[in-house]
Amino acid sequence: MPDFTVSTRLADVDRERLHQFLDQESGWARGISREIVERSVENSLNFTLLDTDGKQRGYARVVSDRATFAWLCDVYVDAELRGQGLAHRLLESVDQHPDLQGLRRWMLATSTAPWLYEKYGWKPVARPEVWMERHTPYRAS
Repeated sequence: MPDFTVSTRLADVDRERLHQFLDQESGWARGISREIVERSVENSLNFTLLDTDGKQRGYARVVSDRATFAWLCDVYVDAELRGQGLAHRLLESVDQHPDLQGLRRWMLATSTAPWLYEKYGWKPVARPEVWMERHTPYRAS
């Protein structure tokens, strides 16, 4: 297996590939526009999984005030590389990032891989009755 690195450099995000994955392959962002993906990348802390050729093979994004709260989202590894510990490498990079230490609360939403996140200490929301949401689904273009 080739070696992989995780970069937080904005320039390493392959926005075209990210949009393709979110819009066409993900279960949570189908129909998302390229413009929304661009804004989300610009306003988040990005973790890009790169192969030895510098090709994006996975991704994770954190939305945070970098003081009290973080939202982990848009996590993926290319389908042909799953099961090789690369999601672990991404999550480990997120957990170790210096700007994300000491946060009071982390959140994520997943319907596809709760078993993965449970390995890293994630649990269902303890008091779902106090959480609320406003949700507007993306419309497929």
